[in-house]
Order: sequence, then structure tokens, then C-alpha cells
Amino acid sequence: MTDSVRVRFAPSPTGHLHIGGARTAIYNWAFARRSGGTFILRIDDTDPERSTDKNTEAILRSLKWLGIDWDEGPEVGGPAGPYFQTARARSYAAALERLKVAGAAYPCFCSTETLQAKREAARTSGGPAGYDRACRAIDPGTAAERIAAGEPHVWRLVVPADRTEVAFVDAIRGDMSFPASALDDFVLVRTDGTPTYNFATVADDVEMGITHVIRGDDHLSNTPRQILVFEALGARVPEFAHLSMIWGPDGKRLSKRHGATSVEAYRDEGYLPEALLNYLALLGWSLDGDTTIISRETLLQNFSLERVSRNPAIFDVEKLAWMNGVYIRQLPTAAFAERVIPFLIDARLLSAGDADDQRALLERLAPLVSERVKRLDEVAPAVAFLLNENVDMDPSAVDKVLRTDAASAILAASAQTLAYLETFDAAAIQAALREVPERLGVRPKDVFQTVRVAVSGSTVSPPLFESLELLGKSRTLARLEAAERLVAR
Repeated sequence: MTDSVRVRFAPSPTGHLHIGGARTAIYNWAFARRSGGTFILRIDDTDPERSTDKNTEAILRSLKWLGIDWDEGPEVGGPAGPYFQTARARSYAAALERLKVAGAAYPCFCSTETLQAKREAARTSGGPAGYDRACRAIDPGTAAERIAAGEPHVWRLVVPADRTEVAFVDAIRGDMSFPASALDDFVLVRTDGTPTYNFATVADDVEMGITHVIRGDDHLSNTPRQILVFEALGARVPEFAHLSMIWGPDGKRLSKRHGATSVEAYRDEGYLPEALLNYLALLGWSLDGDTTIISRETLLQNFSLERVSRNPAIFDVEKLAWMNGVYIRQLPTAAFAERVIPFLIDARLLSAGDADDQRALLERLAPLVSERVKRLDEVAPAVAFLLNENVDMDPSAVDKVLRTDAASAILAASAQTLAYLETFDAAAIQAALREVPERLGVRPKDVFQTVRVAVSGSTVSPPLFESLELLGKSRTLARLEAAERLVAR
């Protein structure tokens, strides 16, 4: 086994990549990069009913979107492959043979009904509910004859009788100890020949030379059993680091009631990958206790398990949205246009074919809207009036702003003033419209809001004068005249 750091992220493809899984992947990846080690992606797809190729593809897609790359695993290969558990049957068979030879595994012929009856009897008597190790006393020759006769059986681990505890030092939680009496001779291989999780994951970790196991603390109860398997195989036990759970703001485990839970759901809501990566990295780790905006490079240069907290992390979608807004504002105009195009296509404001033709317009739009949105999916409704030929009028805005005594005069005066402009840019538009309030004896606010609703259909829009410049003279005048007709009804 190599002394260099080798870590793995081993998701089960029973669904999309969850936020908690993404954080685990980030920490393993950052730990490997900081130490100059190897980051392995392994797909633990041994649940045949729920594991799907579609889910595997979604997990790989999410990791790539976040900017996480792996050194060994699906699509890149590596010396310890294959990297799908369903393709590693030979490895598990070989590991089981090693345990048999070492006398560390034995066949158990107890039926499900027999085991259930024993558990019920133990509950009634108040005794230990674990397996009573009845088959451990069967003569090996007799056991071999029963196996050869085709009698159903599982294979169990021999937990040493003199073992009092299983202790280890967790890189995050410190000294941990579990009484060996709580660990019965658990099943390694089922009746159908498939390995259990605690056996397969250890066999894989041994063969892949894993030096550090960084994972969620929902696996903490598995650790003593896995340590026993490592020891039975004569392998070095890796260092363990168990990450705290992620809670919602209400102090309960993160779930759909707190918002989206998968990485791709946040992608579809308009979060930037660099923002989500930054935010997830800070759910339990910090650079210095104060810095909140941390680049990918800074994370990879400074990540350490020593600065990972053992306390539960709180996922606050409002803080994520704030951070996402910071990243959006930092985007160069060309990058902003590129990122927002898919959302405009989804909103049917652009077609894939004309996206390139509109790129110049989108780059001009960038400074008008990037300061005002926290997610990219907020851009489409904000700029729809600039990209659509017709404007959708908000009824409440019409009633509040256009159904006033002064609205008709404001619309007519504004249209007349703007019609005379030879240069239709923001500065000229602003100078022209500022003359209207004094001429009509109304407040500037009333003029600007009336024009805003007439051209955008809403009381809220990007900066008015710059928007009118982008809208163009003919469309601006057409909308002012349409609003005037609407008021006259």
C-alpha cells in the first residue's frame, strides 16, 4: 500500500447528488489536492432495485458542473478498477477466501425464521438481541458437507471473543470507542452470494489503497464493524473523519421542506457552480473564521481536516442566495451573457439559433441586471420586456400607476418629448424626460414610474433610461402610445 494520500467518494446511484453528498465529495477532493494525493470516484451500485445508470450519469454530471475532477474512476479509469461495485464480484470473492483461510469467517445456516425467533426470545428474556453465534461451533468439515449439499447459508465475520472494544481516533471527533459486545458476528456475504455494505466497502478500500475515509457521521456506527474487517483481512486501517450532519435553519435534518436538496436542482434555479462550491465548503470548514468568499484555488491550497467542525452545519438558502449574488456581480459581461442564455432559452425569450445574434445585446444588459439578481433564473422575467416584441402588463401595476388622473398626460408628453430625440441614448433620454415633470406640474417620480410601467409592464425593472436605450426609439414610442390607448378605455 502506498503512503501517499488516497481518498474516495463512493455515492450510491439511488438518486441525484444530494447537497450532503456534494459536500463530502468536495472535502475528499480538496483534501487530496492539498496533500498532493489521489481522489477516487467509486460508484457503490449494489442496490439493484434503486441503482440506475441515469442516476449515475446525474451524479457524474453534478460533480463536473461543480468543477470537481477525479484521478481514478468512471470515464477516466485507473489501476484499481473497475470502479463500480457491481463489476467487482471477483474482488469480494477473493477477499472472502482470505478470511476463510485465516479462520476469520464462517458459514451460518440459520434461516430467517430461526433468526427472528431467536431475536424474539432474546427480547423476552432481556438478553442480547444480536446473533448468538450458534453456527460458529459447527465443525468445518460438517459445514463443508452442508455447503456441498446446497444448503442455503451466509458468511459471517468471526469477532474475536477476547475483543473488549473497537477504538480509533477520528480526525474530526477525536477518540472514539465502541464495546465489542455490541458487535455480533455480522454477515459478510448474503445467501445469494452478494456482499453486504460493510464487507464490500472495506474490500474495495483495501484493494484501492484508501488511506483516509472522509464521510458523513451517519456512517459512524458502521466504522467499528469495518475496522474489524480491515483487521481480519490483515490490512492497514485507514484514518477516519466523520463529518457532521447538515441541518436546516430549524435545526432539523436538511430535507425538501428547506428547499431544493440536489445539486442539479440548484443549478436549474440559477445558482453558479463556483458559488455553490464555495458555500458547501463552508458548511463545517473555514479558512480563518471570517472569510466567506473563497475561490476554488484558495480552497484547494488551504483545506485541512483540522479546521472541520464537529458541530452540525446549518444550511441557509438565503445566505447561499446572497453569496450567489456576489458571484454573479463578479462575472465579466461576456461570461454573464453566456451563463444566462440557457435560462432565456428555457423562458422562450431566445431560441438556440438566435442566441449568438443576441449576444451583444445580452452583454449590454449585463450591468443593468447583474446588480439586481441573486439567481440567474431571475434574469428572464426582469428582461422579458426587452426581448419580447409585446409587453405583458401587470394588472396591479396598471391599476396603481396608469389608472391615475395624470397618467394620460404623462404618456402623451413623454412620447412627444422622446420623439424629437435624434440621439436615443440613456443620457439624452434622461435629459428629455426630466423636462416633463416641470411642464406638467407633477413629480419626477410619477413620470418615471408611468413610463416604466408603460414600457415594461411592471413597477420594477432594470434602470429606466438604459432600458429605453436598449428597447430602441420605435418600440419605446409604440409602447407609450399603446399604454395611452389602454388608459383611454
